[in-house]
Amino acid sequence: MELDPLDLRLLELLQTDASQSNLALAERAGVSPATTLRRVRRLIDTGVIERQVALLNPAAIDTGLTALLEVTLDRQGAEHLDAFEARAVAEAAVQQCWRVSPGPDFVLVLWVPDMPAYRALVQRLLTQDANVRNVKAYFSVKRAKFDPRITLPSITLPPSAAPGP
Repeated sequence: MELDPLDLRLLELLQTDASQSNLALAERAGVSPATTLRRVRRLIDTGVIERQVALLNPAAIDTGLTALLEVTLDRQGAEHLDAFEARAVAEAAVQQCWRVSPGPDFVLVLWVPDMPAYRALVQRLLTQDANVRNVKAYFSVKRAKFDPRITLPSITLPPSAAPGP
């Protein structure tokens, strides 16, 4: 899908705060509420906007344990990679699952409440899988930055659509 400057502006505004009303979004984008609603619906319908969620501060709820795992499999055939991936993404504690290359086959980001929960997840997902050759785990001691926004191309809006102060 081709994104024009208005689409990019709306996406930038929504990445900053997706909870704002359509009226507030339209005002910030400098277009009518009807245009804003139509454009946002199109961005959702075409899959550009995958979903809208609330980002929670883990420290405000419970510090828990964040782990980053490098997982290497013995056999890397498509069926083996697909099978491990399906099992990993089915685990609620797995927040992100990336197939990577070169190096390990997967990088997982997981959040668990504590070390016993981590051990249980490792047993379920990794230890019982005969195809898992190696796992390297890193445990977060501090979250210095977490920003899920995607940097969008520079946008230039026509003067009539330029956002106000």
